[in-house]
Amino acid sequence: MHKRFTFVQEDRPAEEWLARFVAGREAARRWYLGDRQAARPAGDALNWHHGGGRGEPPTAAECRAALARHMPELLKGYDRACAMVGDDPLDHCILSHYRPVPEVAGCTVAVWLGEGGPALARNYDFPLATVSDRFELTDWSGRRRVIGKAQRPWGGLHDGMNDDGLAVAMTFGGSPAQGLGFAVILIVRYLLETCGSVGEAIEALVRIPIALSHNVMLLDRHGDHATVYLGPDRAPAVTRDRVTTNHQETVVWPELAARSLTVERLRVVQAALADPATTLSTLVGRFLERPVYSRAARSPTAYTAVYRPAEARVDFIWPGTIRDQRFERFDEGEYDHDFGDLTPS
Repeated sequence: MHKRFTFVQEDRPAEEWLARFVAGREAARRWYLGDRQAARPAGDALNWHHGGGRGEPPTAAECRAALARHMPELLKGYDRACAMVGDDPLDHCILSHYRPVPEVAGCTVAVWLGEGGPALARNYDFPLATVSDRFELTDWSGRRRVIGKAQRPWGGLHDGMNDDGLAVAMTFGGSPAQGLGFAVILIVRYLLETCGSVGEAIEALVRIPIALSHNVMLLDRHGDHATVYLGPDRAPAVTRDRVTTNHQETVVWPELAARSLTVERLRVVQAALADPATTLSTLVGRFLERPVYSRAARSPTAYTAVYRPAEARVDFIWPGTIRDQRFERFDEGEYDHDFGDLTPS
């Protein structure tokens, strides 16, 4: 299977972003509503219903109010995006990332503090048809530039780094809990737009409500690091864990744990970090090998990233290929990767 990835510099969402949003509007609705409601015609009243026992869905006004309360620094950009897409309240709800439907992903993230570090290494495991093709350098505020892996219609990031030297990556946290909060991908964007250190990012993470169970790993240019366990049904837990996969302190969803090999992946990377012979290069090598590297068709490793905040550099990696990107030299272009024949399980 082939997938083409793009590397683009786009300071702020503008005409090109609007064209992408329009082209991907139905996919965005499937993400936000779930497949059963994907065909709702534009302009209809918001009479759809989320599952999961969360009560009635939010209105566009409620979505904006939630964003204004919890991430007000994003409000100006959000209002501009809403004005660009038109008057459909569903589009405005989608752009808010507030109360999306459940979505389960793989992923492995680790912090390296030895020679060549500090570095944050991550694998992102998800169905290739759903993963966006876009890696980008943005400058939303004029204060912090951000390099990251973009996802969803407005601002979402799987992982990224800002030019203050803060790197952030998320994984699914392994619980089926759902709640009244935001998609983690917008929270990652918010941290990179507003925070310059791990301490500042922790303060933001523990106060912003999250819709689903997620783990967020933080690293800054000085080597300060943290892994924060988040969920709508629990208090945030700030830890010094240097590896996170797809569970938190304990496994609470055994079927998912068995399917995703979350415990096995965690142990492999923990062992690598504990081995005095490990280097950053050999650690990245573990990320490109099973079981950390997934070849499962339902959730393959779409890319590997190694963020080096002290060098203001990130390597986006596929087996046999490295795309080195920096704030002062961001190479736009495309890369087509052949994932080969993925395994059915």
